[in-house]
Amino acid sequence: MEEVREENAAHQPTPIVEGAEPSDWSQEDEMMTDDPPPSTETLTSDPEDIKDEVTPSFQSMQLEPTGKEKEIAAPEKVEELDEKEEDKKRHLNVVFIGHVDAGKSTTGGQILFLSGQVDDRTIQKYEKEAKDKSRESWYMAYIMDTNEEERIKGKTVEVGRAHFETETTRFTILDAPGHKSYVPNMISGASQADIGVLVISARKGEFETGYERGGQTREHVQLAKTLGVSKLLVVVNKMDDPTVMWSKQRFDEIESKMTPFLKISSYNVKKDVQFLPISGLFGSNMKTRMDKSVCDWWNGPCLFEALDAIEVPPRDPNGPLRMPIIDKFKDMGTVVMGKIESGTICEGDSLFVMPNKVSVKVLGIYADENKVRRAAPGENVRVKLSGVEEEDILAGFVLSSVVKPIAGFSEFDAQLQILELLDNAIFTAGYKAILHIHAVVEECEIVELLQEIDPKTRKPKRKKVLFVKNGAVVVCRIQVNNLICVENFTDFPQLGRFTLRSEGKTVAVGKVTGLPPNGNPDF
Repeated sequence: MEEVREENAAHQPTPIVEGAEPSDWSQEDEMMTDDPPPSTETLTSDPEDIKDEVTPSFQSMQLEPTGKEKEIAAPEKVEELDEKEEDKKRHLNVVFIGHVDAGKSTTGGQILFLSGQVDDRTIQKYEKEAKDKSRESWYMAYIMDTNEEERIKGKTVEVGRAHFETETTRFTILDAPGHKSYVPNMISGASQADIGVLVISARKGEFETGYERGGQTREHVQLAKTLGVSKLLVVVNKMDDPTVMWSKQRFDEIESKMTPFLKISSYNVKKDVQFLPISGLFGSNMKTRMDKSVCDWWNGPCLFEALDAIEVPPRDPNGPLRMPIIDKFKDMGTVVMGKIESGTICEGDSLFVMPNKVSVKVLGIYADENKVRRAAPGENVRVKLSGVEEEDILAGFVLSSVVKPIAGFSEFDAQLQILELLDNAIFTAGYKAILHIHAVVEECEIVELLQEIDPKTRKPKRKKVLFVKNGAVVVCRIQVNNLICVENFTDFPQLGRFTLRSEGKTVAVGKVTGLPPNGNPDF
């Protein structure tokens, strides 16, 4: 229904930089148990849980830099900037996910207002605009909307980005669309995130619609885990609704129904998931704790406190540079946007744009609209480059170090968990789907099934595999038409985990296990 306020993503008043670096897949092997294969209803979507007992058919590619590459690899040392107070804060990327009309954009807009990113005059303008459209409750969501079309329809289409700070952390908000038609955009947002906020509507009937089979609450949870979002805050929104009235019974009901599904999706609920009640429209239990006169049963933290308390694995600033490019544009030169997954970028660096191996130089680095001399892993940045034209760069290309560049491949081995094939089809050589891996979206074909994994022993079966069905775990060879930059999952998880989609549905999740020794003829 058109009235539905799909969680709209939009640029906040202050344009911010992109994505987030998701943490590594959970180290727990909850996917495979000694029980018989789970039904489609109970499949996990965490490819890390697909075991590593299989020996990859390809060996990982080892690249030795040439003398010339070594020569240009060492850029002039840049002087470090004086540390400002905000530079001492850690940076996290948080993606807002959930079913249509759960209140994702409204919650994001309220966060920006409460953290001082939006002034009262702007809010009054949005209130009037929403009232003129007879959509009074949408005004907070307008802060996150990217364009007028999203405001008119009340549906988020693009991934909105914004920035706010607490006392200890700088956050980049990624407001993902909730409508099933825009799941590819949701995948793009979640692939950049460190942590996730799953927004659930407590309103009578709305939680049930999102949670039932076919609702986006389920698919978003599975995709988030697959894409490396290992920490999740489950915010039960609209607790102020007349059908709820801050009812502890309703909150407990939602928590009790969501917990088993989160476990099935390989989340460690005790360690990595936290539930809390909020009202995104009125800001209740967001920046400050719940007023006891309104809700006397909640003794936990508010949303800001919970976000501040989340711990994520440390990143390696000294590793080889890897920055998948999610967008590019011209601005007195060529500017690329992305999130640094590994390594550090400094002004003056000589780098490669892969897989085309174009040599470029870093002219400037911008984070949160501020020019900086260097940027560390996890930062969302815009990088101005010389030596390449904007039209020669595609989304999914990777900004890479010269000494140890990422390679390009048209074929690789992977472990897949089959989630739900369309019309209960079989999965065999010749199967075609859309591959989503970091910023790459590419058509692919399964060219060979190599091994099937026994769910009880977690080891490869001896007999030759010709096809598999729902619930199977299989090692296969995947081929794409164009060279794409990928890594073994064990080396760079965020560049080695992926999803396969077909006709608007996620059919499988997986991880790269083997790369050919000569992926790119140029090497």
